[in-house]
Amino acid sequence: MSAEVIMENKNDRKQSTKDRFPVTGMSCASCSASVESILNQLPGVHEASVNFANTTATVEFDNSLISEQELQAALQAVGYDLILGDNDSNALEEQEDRATQSYQKALRKTIWAAVLTLPVFILGMFYMHWVPGRWISLPLSAIVLFWFGRDFFIGAYRQAKFGKANMDTLVALSTGIAFFFSLFNTLFPDFFISRGFESHVYYEAATVIITFISLGKLLEERAKSNTSSAIKKLIGLQPKTVRIVEDGMEITIPIEQVKRGQHIVIKPGEKIPVDGSIITGDSFVDESMITGEPIAVHKTVGDTLFAGTINQKGSFRFEAEKVGQETLLAQIIQMVQEAQGSKAPVQGLVDKIAGVFVPTVIVIAIITFTAWMILGGQDAFFHALLNAIAVLVIACPCALGLATPTAIMVGIGKGAEHNILIKDAESLELGYKVNAVILDKTGTITEGHPEVQRTHWTETATSYDKGVLRRIEEQSEHPLAEAVIKYLEQEGTPTEEVTNFNSITGKGVRGTGVKGVTYFVGNFKLIAEHNLEITAEVTQTYQEWSEEGMTVIFFANQKTVLGILGITDKIKPTSAKAIALLQKRGIAVHMLTGDNARTAAAVSKLVGITKFQAEVMPSDKANYVKQLQQEGYTVAMVGDGINDSQALAQADVSIAMGKGSDIAIDVAKMTLITSDLMAIPQALKLSKKTVIGIRQNLFWAFIYNLIGIPIAAGLLYPINGFELDPMIAGAAMALSSVSVVTNSLRLKQIKI
Repeated sequence: MSAEVIMENKNDRKQSTKDRFPVTGMSCASCSASVESILNQLPGVHEASVNFANTTATVEFDNSLISEQELQAALQAVGYDLILGDNDSNALEEQEDRATQSYQKALRKTIWAAVLTLPVFILGMFYMHWVPGRWISLPLSAIVLFWFGRDFFIGAYRQAKFGKANMDTLVALSTGIAFFFSLFNTLFPDFFISRGFESHVYYEAATVIITFISLGKLLEERAKSNTSSAIKKLIGLQPKTVRIVEDGMEITIPIEQVKRGQHIVIKPGEKIPVDGSIITGDSFVDESMITGEPIAVHKTVGDTLFAGTINQKGSFRFEAEKVGQETLLAQIIQMVQEAQGSKAPVQGLVDKIAGVFVPTVIVIAIITFTAWMILGGQDAFFHALLNAIAVLVIACPCALGLATPTAIMVGIGKGAEHNILIKDAESLELGYKVNAVILDKTGTITEGHPEVQRTHWTETATSYDKGVLRRIEEQSEHPLAEAVIKYLEQEGTPTEEVTNFNSITGKGVRGTGVKGVTYFVGNFKLIAEHNLEITAEVTQTYQEWSEEGMTVIFFANQKTVLGILGITDKIKPTSAKAIALLQKRGIAVHMLTGDNARTAAAVSKLVGITKFQAEVMPSDKANYVKQLQQEGYTVAMVGDGINDSQALAQADVSIAMGKGSDIAIDVAKMTLITSDLMAIPQALKLSKKTVIGIRQNLFWAFIYNLIGIPIAAGLLYPINGFELDPMIAGAAMALSSVSVVTNSLRLKQIKI
């Protein structure tokens, strides 16, 4: 997905492109650090970030100084590759297919390596002194190492050419040394025997190492495939072909060819392919993909449709308004993709460790070999060789590289299942620290569209009068007019003719019915200004409704008030429950609104919020966030409008409502594609569970290396004579990767 980015350096403004590319050839965290280092050193590259878990590189570069092809060539020179191409839905699908193919390839390699390793293992462990067994093991081991394990040696060679080392280097060194040492002893067994030493072969160690590492890679590929299932499901929401109307004829075209303004035909049961508005017909559309609500929405002419939603009963035509990457579905896919490719702050430390880990291990292996050669006594060479190999094998940093990204990916996928789209990993890591949540009122706590909640009519009001009211409101441009019209429609009130319509700024409107009577619709000021009669009962009702935070509209003829309508923005059914749950967890909940103080007080009282501010400007909201941060709070801001964007940007964790403005969604780090505020405590709980998973993963990754490397080097030998066989070292290394991947996938089963 490319995006134009404005880079500002003093007075110099440069336009650069930010692209995300799939990367091939990476086998460990050291590889990702190597790729990142190479890309960042290229002229014209402003910033490059590589994620090992989903094998992608996000590169921000000046396309006037360096091209995508040059980025690709730089990585190809060291054995990696960038997959170029437009990152539309088809490209995403191709990437998923490529991941599946990679998994199938890893599966075949692992199976065949295991099949050939089994007889070598049996011969090496139980018939070690049977001479023909060596000659049987030799060709089988050669196939396992140099065919099924050839990628390790190719990768190590390419890295060595540029003075670099990675996991391939460790594997190639350890297995290569074991194989060629065994080959020498097979061809020249008397060389060591004549000098009083045993002529050991370690074919089983070399092949078992390759098999265990292949098994670890298989699990890694499976983890990557499983954790990206949310993207696969989202891509599957979009049909591959579309029926459009052209010259009066229906023709079927691929979805990629749809253009804005084209008319599309939708039949019962079909998925909506792009965003647009109905021009003819009506139907019920399942929008649970967006809203999370199971009840289908009735759509008629002029109503908006979203890609990925499902038409149910009727047929209709609609005009395409947003296509390709502009659709809401494409934005959701992009958001999930970017989130799974982003790094948590802790991952930066992990990457730095991985970058120096391999060279350090090689140095430790050399020291181990040297120390054993000096202090090893009899059979010093054999001890030195085997312990150096064990150090190289057990230290492979697979688990270290997978610790953070796999947990992040699974956490993001889990969030997507619960209508929580996480834009970057940092918000997932910070979420559990949040101890103050600020909620916008309109559209966040409330539904975001005003409705007539109560009415009070005097005895003199007739159905004709109400028909006049409907016609006046139909001509009005006031934001609340739609609520009155909707209410009267539901009541079955017919429209009456009105002439001499006039708008009275800040007070209301007036018009004349066909009977020559003038009618007024507006606030209390309008009634008072014209000295219209108002009963005590209406006055009392007006005061009560005002205290409850309702907006009250007066309807009167030229003599007296005929009735009042109480309009309010309905509170969402689960708002109070979600707020109570946050407060129960010790999180302070605040409300900010541009609405008047009376309405703000009424709403906050109904949902249980004690800290609120009314009539605030966008900058006031941002300052409120900043003030809480200065007091030591970690602040989450939840909003849905452009007026919330400044506060969202200021907050530690920003959460946008999915039905809100594009700007709010762009600024926010999380987006709720449901109107249910219960998703907020769910998101914060998911953050906590994910961070716990990351810490557990790092523990498993480091504990194997901290304990394993000294043992592999022979630390226990002077104490109890124990030496770690290279074969066991390979199993321990693979087990660390298995532990990390399994622990990450366990997040899929948690309840939030």
